[in-house]
Amino acid sequence: MKQEIVDIADLDVIFLSYDEPKKEEFWIKVQNMIPWAKRVDGIKGSDAAHKAAAQASDTDRFILIDGDNIPDPEFFNLQLTLTEQNKDCVFRWKARNHVNGLMYGNGGLSCWTKNFVNTMRTHENTDGTDETAVEFCFDPKYIAMHDCYSTTYPNGSSFQAWRDGSREGVKMCFNRGTKPSLTDFEKQVHARNYDHLCIWQSVGMDVENGFWAIYGARLGTYFTMLRDWDYKQVQDFDHLEYLWSSFSRDTENNCTALGETLRTRLSMPIVDMTAEQSKFFKHHYKHGYKNIGTTITEMDVIRRQEGW
Repeated sequence: MKQEIVDIADLDVIFLSYDEPKKEEFWIKVQNMIPWAKRVDGIKGSDAAHKAAAQASDTDRFILIDGDNIPDPEFFNLQLTLTEQNKDCVFRWKARNHVNGLMYGNGGLSCWTKNFVNTMRTHENTDGTDETAVEFCFDPKYIAMHDCYSTTYPNGSSFQAWRDGSREGVKMCFNRGTKPSLTDFEKQVHARNYDHLCIWQSVGMDVENGFWAIYGARLGTYFTMLRDWDYKQVQDFDHLEYLWSSFSRDTENNCTALGETLRTRLSMPIVDMTAEQSKFFKHHYKHGYKNIGTTITEMDVIRRQEGW
């Protein structure tokens, strides 16, 4: 099989920020780590922002860093192995979530091609399908990778934590972008997404603004599954800011009551963890996780584990 080895250090790196509370602090850290990094800031809409990043890149393939992400420095000393099968694909590596300890693609480093970005139609520029309304990930050329090379900090403010939690609380309810019925909710949601959804709604009281991430995740699922609400508005940051005004003064009592509603009506096995319990969970969750190669996909590992 013909292969091309690409040094990650030879690719443009784009720091893509919008309104993240610590974006200036993180940009300084990224510049110190990656002196050739460029920045795209303040572009409204996920599709438009990614197209602006592609325009800013001088290399056809480029690395993207979200405005609330801190990469592991060793990532930029590594290489990509490109083949006929993956040369046109987007790679999304996992990130460690500072709030709840989850390790998956949300907020992680990614590697895009200009052609993919310039031809996609997602989020505010959706082609009208459920798969593209609030996500990139259902495109067959968008690949979830096994390795983890960064940490995401979605808790720079109470609003950021609530917004990020609510977005995940919505998106993880879907079956390939489509909202399931109440009776099919647990059966149709992918098992891994269901696990992540429950952890978002249970873990994080040990960090600043962790409560708001938990409450946001619970509200996102509640609004999606138990209210007559247009879930596609989750990609509209102005709408989420409007919703925030209705909940920003709520307390842990509101969150606890909402958790009981989700347990009763959706049979979700979520719990109200204390700070110490959250810290304990994160210490042991994914303990000993090892990177095995920049272009090893999550599906590659699943196939090996299950003997496909």
